[in-house]
Amino acid sequence: MTFLERLENRVRDANSLLCVGLDPRAEYANDAREQCLRVLEATHEYAAAFKINSAFFEMFGGDGMNALRDVIARVPQNIPVILDAKRGDIAETSIAYARAAFETFGASAITVNPYLGGDALAPFFENAEHGAFVLCKTSNAGADEFQALETNDGALLEIVAQRAQEWNTRNNIGLVVGATDVARIARVRELTRAMWFLVPGIGAQGGDLQATLRAGLRADGMGLLINASRSIAAAANPKAAAKKLRDEINAIRNSKFEIQNSTFNLQPSQRLLANDLLQSRCIRFGEFTLKSGIVSPIYLDLRRLVSYPQILKRVARAYANVLRELHYDRLAGIPYAALPIATAVSMELNKPLIYPRREVKAYGTKAAIEGEYNAGETVVVLDDLTTTGETKFEAIEKLTDAGLMVREIVVLIDREQGASELLARAGYTLHAVTTLPALLEIWRETNAVTTEQYDAVKKFLET
Repeated sequence: MTFLERLENRVRDANSLLCVGLDPRAEYANDAREQCLRVLEATHEYAAAFKINSAFFEMFGGDGMNALRDVIARVPQNIPVILDAKRGDIAETSIAYARAAFETFGASAITVNPYLGGDALAPFFENAEHGAFVLCKTSNAGADEFQALETNDGALLEIVAQRAQEWNTRNNIGLVVGATDVARIARVRELTRAMWFLVPGIGAQGGDLQATLRAGLRADGMGLLINASRSIAAAANPKAAAKKLRDEINAIRNSKFEIQNSTFNLQPSQRLLANDLLQSRCIRFGEFTLKSGIVSPIYLDLRRLVSYPQILKRVARAYANVLRELHYDRLAGIPYAALPIATAVSMELNKPLIYPRREVKAYGTKAAIEGEYNAGETVVVLDDLTTTGETKFEAIEKLTDAGLMVREIVVLIDREQGASELLARAGYTLHAVTTLPALLEIWRETNAVTTEQYDAVKKFLET
C-alpha cells in the first residue's frame, strides 16, 4: 500500500480531513512528550493524520529524540504520522535524513524543501510506503519573497507544484500549501488536480476554512489535510475542539457549494475562465444556428482566443491539467478552431502535435494528416467544444485510417447535449475542462448575464 493509499483509507475510516499538529511548548523533553500524548489520546478518533514538529524535540538533544520516538510509537498504526522537519540536502545527507525519519523515528511521511532540486529529495520518495510533502506555498508572512517570484513559466511555486506532480510516480508525494493565500491554493489545485495538500495556516495564522476548502478540494471531496495545532492543543477540551473542527470541515465538504459534479471542479478557476470567455467575447447571446443545425440562444466562438494570448495560455494550462492524467503518444488537434489551442497545449506540455486535414492535399505529399507520427501510436483528440459529438467522428476516422489509436477526446467546454453519451457508445471517452451549465451558473451568480439570457440558455440546455 502506498503512503497516499494509506492516507485515503484513514480519511474514509475517520470521515475526516483533520490533521492534528503536535507542536509542544515545553521546558523539558518529558514535558513535551506528555503534552503530545495528552493531545494524541484526546483527538485520535477524529484525526486523519498527525503532524509532529521535530524542532520542539530536537532542541532537547538525545532526550528529545527519545521523546519524539515515543510519541510516534504511541500513534495508532492506522493513522499516518507526518514529521514536520522540512529536510532537503545533497544526496548522501538526504539519505541519512530519510533513514532517520522513517527508520529511526518511525514516521509515515516528512515535509521536504525543494530548493536543492529533485535529486536531493529522491531518497524521501523512493519507498512508496513512505510519503513526502513538498513545500510549495507556505503560510508564513515572508513566503512570497521567493515562492511568488515570476518566471517565464509562471510563479516559482507553480513550477514546484508541477515538478512535484512529475516526481509523484509512486503515489506518495503531496504539497504543502498554506491557507493564508486562497488564490494560490486555487492555482495550485488547477495545476495539480489529483495531488494531496497539507494545509497549515487555519486558526492562529488567520486562514479562512471555508475559502480554503472551496479552493482546494478535489472532485471527490478529498485532497486536503487541514492542519490545526495550537487551536486544539490549547483548548480547554482538545477532544471537543478536534471534533468541532472535523465536523465543520465535513459540513463544508458536503455543502452543495463545495463539491460540484463537473470535470473542472475548481470554483476560483471556473470563475476566471468564465470571465475570460466573456472578456474575449468568445461567448455571445442571441439566436444562432449551430453546425449541427440546432438553433441556440448562446454562441461559443473560441476562435477568438488567438487574439488574447494571455487567456489562450491559461486555457492551454487548463487542458494540460486534464491531459496529465491520460496516457498517449501525441496530441491531435481538429481544424480549425482547435488548432491554435492544440498548439498552445502542445507547447505547454512539450508534447508532439499532429492534425487531420479537412481536405486531403491534392498536391505535394497529398497528406491527410499533417505532422510526424507512427502507426500504432495512441493520440488524444483535442477540440474546442462539443455539442452532440457527431462532428468528432470525421477527424477520428482519418486518424484511425492512418493506423493511429484514439480512445479519448478533450475539449474546453462540453455543452452537455449528448456528446459524452454518443462518444461513449462508440468506445471513446470525453473529457471536458468545464461545462456550459457550470459556466452559466457562474455568470448568473456574478450578474454577468440577464435573467432573460439565463432562462433562455437554461431552457435550451434542458430540452
